[in-house]
Amino acid sequence: MSQVYAVTERVVEASPERVYEALADYGQVRPRLLPAQYSEYEVRRGGTGAGTQVHWRLQATEKRVRDCLLTVSEPSPGRLVETDANSSMVVTWTVTPAGEGRAKVVVETTWQGAGGIGGFFERTFAPKGLNRIHGEVLDRLAAEVR
Repeated sequence: MSQVYAVTERVVEASPERVYEALADYGQVRPRLLPAQYSEYEVRRGGTGAGTQVHWRLQATEKRVRDCLLTVSEPSPGRLVETDANSSMVVTWTVTPAGEGRAKVVVETTWQGAGGIGGFFERTFAPKGLNRIHGEVLDRLAAEVR
């Protein structure tokens, strides 16, 4: 097995504080940001930032569906980390200033991929698919905070 890594980023026309606040709001804002690949979204504990526990199903490909139960931590200012209890997947959202009234948002996802030829294809194609999905989330985030 080897680690699979995907990263997607955008500059958003809003203050870093506003962008972070929107991302950390799992109760109201986050559901509006999720494209069709997400289903069965449910906040199970908390709802804002650290300590939140949220469930969703992510249909990454036609055949690949992940059942995710994520616990949120905030290890440092401007950073949300979502750790999946059902897999090795960790999603890290980082928001930093990008000039006056702008924020850079970076979403990084890692997990332990399969070995062998299946792992090769996973490492090659899964990040591209996840970048497309996270690109949609970031586009919706930009519209939300305008």
